[in-house]
Amino acid sequence: MEFKDYYKILGVEKSASTDEIKRAYRKLARKYHPDVNKEDPNAETKFKEINEASQVLLDPEKRKAYDQMGMNWKAGQQFNPNDFDFSQFKDFHGFQGFQENTGGGQDFGDFFESLFGGGRRGSQRQHRYQPRPQQGEDVHVSMSLDLYDAFHGAEKSIQVKVPEATPYGDWHEVPKTLKIKIPAGITEGQQIRLTGQGSPGVNGGQPGDLYLKIHLMPHELYRVEGKDIYLTVPITPWEAALGASITVPTLGGQVNVKVASGAKTGQKLRLKDKGLPSKTEAGSQYLVLEIQTPKAETDEQKSAYEALAKQFEGFKVRAF
Repeated sequence: MEFKDYYKILGVEKSASTDEIKRAYRKLARKYHPDVNKEDPNAETKFKEINEASQVLLDPEKRKAYDQMGMNWKAGQQFNPNDFDFSQFKDFHGFQGFQENTGGGQDFGDFFESLFGGGRRGSQRQHRYQPRPQQGEDVHVSMSLDLYDAFHGAEKSIQVKVPEATPYGDWHEVPKTLKIKIPAGITEGQQIRLTGQGSPGVNGGQPGDLYLKIHLMPHELYRVEGKDIYLTVPITPWEAALGASITVPTLGGQVNVKVASGAKTGQKLRLKDKGLPSKTEAGSQYLVLEIQTPKAETDEQKSAYEALAKQFEGFKVRAF
């Protein structure tokens, strides 16, 4: 039998860890997959060798036997000492002390089990080292969301790519469409967990979860900080000076707001509970006032400003 160096086939050291072997196998499996590699005429042969090497080196018992016995690592696996005919050895020198499991001496089954690991104990030991079910990996994706959907909540359909095993034993990504319920009040960076929608499990293990990270898209009017909403509100000089009642938009609809006389640019008015909703405490909407002075384009408008200047001749706006 031609010796196959499984470590060399996978391109890893003999001391390689299980994770290193898995990474090497996945890389080579993708490279030599017959459906992917159409140029190399030996791709299918190499792919089979890669699978054979991984099946041995990823199984703790098989790897141990291979390290000790090389290509003869399978020797004795199918041997059952209890089915062997020991009668021909009854008079053989060196076996006088053994009896064929009659209770008077050593059991040949135990003897050969200690050598080959076969029989009942070997089967139990082999069963004990069967690959354990492993939970699939979690998948993390991002989703851009309109601010109004974040405020009101929404149902969305998204398409994500999740790993899936092929009949050849390697992995590839496949598209998956999911319906997502967005809760009202979700904030920037918050994650939605979809149980069991991640990568499939291995050896019968449970699938992983899908984590959907929310990114709020920029809005033409509003700025968001946590659950609070900020809106810049332009006002006229006379509204600032005399006070006014103005109508402003919120994510929940328009509201009337009273601006007190003497308002200044940069002053903030708080609208409680008008920010993003919450089961505990909703955010607020802050109105940031910005006084805008109209341009004097006609003689009458210029005269109005001149009259205003005379009325407030003693007012000093600068301290220097």
